[in-house]
Amino acid sequence: MESQLDPMKDDLPLMANTNYMLVRHYVLDLDVDFKSKVIQGIIVLFFETGSHYLKTSSSGKECCQSQFDETCKVKPCEPCYMPMTTVSACSPKLEYNDFAVCGKGEEDTSDKNGNHSNEAQASGISSSKDICDIQNHGNKDFLLVLDCCDLSVLKVEEVDVAAVSGIEKFTRSAQLTDVSKKLENLSNQIVHELVTLPADRWKEQLYYFTRCSQAPGCGELLFTTGTWSLEIRKSGVQTPTDFPHAIRIWYKTKPEGRSVTWTTDQSGRPCVYTMGSPINNRALFPCQEPPIALSTWQASVRTAADFVVLMSGENSAEPVQLQEGIMSWYYYVTMPMPASTFTIAVGCWQEVKQQGFTAAMQTNTKFSLPSSQADFRWHEEICGHVEYPCRFQDPAARLEAVIPYRVFTPHCLMECCEEYLLQLIPQCLSAAYTTLGTHPFSRLDVLIVPSNFSSLGMASPHIIFLSQSVLSGGSQLCGTRLCHEIAHAWFGLAIGARDWTEEWLSEGFATFLEDVFWARAQQLSHDEVKGLQELKALLRWRRLRDEVQNSEEELQVLRPKKESTGETSESGASIVKHGLKAEKVFMQVHYLKGYFLLRSLARTIGEASYLSSLRKFVHKFHGQLVLSQDFLCMLLEDIPEEKESGLTAESIFQNWLDTSGIPKPLLEEGETWKESRLVQQVSGEVTKWIRTNQMMRKSGKKRRRLDEVVFQKLLPDQLVLLLESLLEVKTLCPRILQCLEKTYHLREQDAEVRHRWCELIVKHKYVPGYEDVEKFLREDQAMGVYLYGELMVNEDVKQQELAHKCFAAAREHMDASSAKVVAEMLF
Repeated sequence: MESQLDPMKDDLPLMANTNYMLVRHYVLDLDVDFKSKVIQGIIVLFFETGSHYLKTSSSGKECCQSQFDETCKVKPCEPCYMPMTTVSACSPKLEYNDFAVCGKGEEDTSDKNGNHSNEAQASGISSSKDICDIQNHGNKDFLLVLDCCDLSVLKVEEVDVAAVSGIEKFTRSAQLTDVSKKLENLSNQIVHELVTLPADRWKEQLYYFTRCSQAPGCGELLFTTGTWSLEIRKSGVQTPTDFPHAIRIWYKTKPEGRSVTWTTDQSGRPCVYTMGSPINNRALFPCQEPPIALSTWQASVRTAADFVVLMSGENSAEPVQLQEGIMSWYYYVTMPMPASTFTIAVGCWQEVKQQGFTAAMQTNTKFSLPSSQADFRWHEEICGHVEYPCRFQDPAARLEAVIPYRVFTPHCLMECCEEYLLQLIPQCLSAAYTTLGTHPFSRLDVLIVPSNFSSLGMASPHIIFLSQSVLSGGSQLCGTRLCHEIAHAWFGLAIGARDWTEEWLSEGFATFLEDVFWARAQQLSHDEVKGLQELKALLRWRRLRDEVQNSEEELQVLRPKKESTGETSESGASIVKHGLKAEKVFMQVHYLKGYFLLRSLARTIGEASYLSSLRKFVHKFHGQLVLSQDFLCMLLEDIPEEKESGLTAESIFQNWLDTSGIPKPLLEEGETWKESRLVQQVSGEVTKWIRTNQMMRKSGKKRRRLDEVVFQKLLPDQLVLLLESLLEVKTLCPRILQCLEKTYHLREQDAEVRHRWCELIVKHKYVPGYEDVEKFLREDQAMGVYLYGELMVNEDVKQQELAHKCFAAAREHMDASSAKVVAEMLF
């Protein structure tokens, strides 16, 4: 397939042939070296034979082809739910120097293109095309394909799990499963029994995964690396059933790797973290990227003693000293999730602890839910996912409104975190629990990441990254963003999209729920909630309108593959449409159109009924992968009267998901929010500013009149609307801009407000405000990308110099997608 890929296209290939072999568990053993900026080590992968292969082989069909044949045919995937008899289920949801693997005696045999091989590989595998040709004949060696990019793979070998002491109990049992009985290879029998152990034996399972990962090798495997994949075969093995189900890979990251970023934190200390790259984690470790490849993992990470390792893990790891100056950190997860959700951050982080506030006080808050909330009691039903230690079946977890949490940050931001963030977390967690019920994950770490982070936040299992931009200007932005990321625990992680092109299933839900969570966290009245949500809806409508006017139509479609959504090739490989398009990272269309669809549904059936349906959806589909129709069909089944009135899944696809532009139902609703009291209040203030501006332009000497105008105090979202409205005024005189800043203390407001202030400065070439623009581009990189374009479009020499100066200072550590977009604006 790789030879057929067009490198100029923006689609991201998912190469792994998951229909033939499926990773069930990863064991990572890594060293993080800041001096050479390399992560290196060993990964052991435990597989099961893919369900598709088992089905087709039992019917006598030939199925061990390469992931795409010459015609690139695709076939529909399995049904949208994940039956308990097949694979496990759960879901997703942004400069190093090479050196040899230490202690292994292996040499780096990479050629100038970065390809690697064992000595045994001299027998003939030389390129991806050769392998595909061999495979397509259907009678040669089976080829295992993993997603891999920008890694130096040094060695691949089969693991002799049968050599582990005590492991024989898994094959002595008279209770061998039917699948195991069909496996002629003893090691493969052991691996199958190990990966399918019952949930209540998870500790034993982790123990034996560790033991097996340390077992001796029993033969090197042939391999080659392509642009997007690592391809492995064992000479003479022609089927996935006979292929080794436990393999060990020695590898190290490469300088151009895009899955992690090496940078410095706000205190000037070195750090490295996964930043939500478009290519996910394939440049961090070889893996299976397709969402269907749900797995558990455990990882040991060694680094210098000054550093703290945070990771997606159920346990709050405590470091163990291995030798002087070197510490080891160990994390694990028992809930199967895509490899893309694996997250790591290593730095000199400091834990923020509130004075006089003990750990016992900040955790284990319990609620006794009233019997009237019957929809919280669906836990009595059997879960629909494969077996794992599920919190929805744990009586204690079901009553835990606030899960244990910790906050980490660079030292210089500790006071900021203590002032707002630390106080907000329990309020937001409790509000989320009140809305959706059981927290899917047992604990939460929140980390303030470096200033080059390209988003305001990112959620992963057990850990949330937040930008430093959310910390300034009060609690509004910090609280809403925290609520958004907490919502992803349910929508994006516990329930994920079967097809990654349906991002709205994650981002649309999180955007809708952030308003619900934040209102409950603040304990607002019904009228207050209504007013604030109408104001927020208007702001989002304006943002969606602007984005639709300034982006490619094909990027505005929430379900770009339409009826083909969820389909894969014969092998399980597929593509993420537009997944590599740099500007897509900064688009909000999936957030906004998804939010407006959900808001429309809530208004149609009533918010109480709608939230009840969301809770039902969570209980039915947690631990599983879904498509849009799974949610829509369940919702419409609950409200048959709406179906009769013409609200159908097909009409929703047509109006909301399968077309570009602003949905027709939303065009009709857009004007109604302008009548909101909070919006009307802003309109009055805008009128005052416009009149004052006209007066000042006619007679600049009459200074007293400006001082006589009384302006009302505005909420942060009202300030955003005010500044956006003033951006539509052709000319504002310098004194008006000066008075605006002084009246609302704009330099002290949150990043959303300051962003609009910077836009006003740029539009009106307000030189005294250029320092504010420079500060914003330096400290708020998550939001400042398009300010560069505005600085360039005015064709003002000073503004263009400012843009080039700021980019030159930030470029080295800037996120790759951000740097690409900005460079296109400037050069």
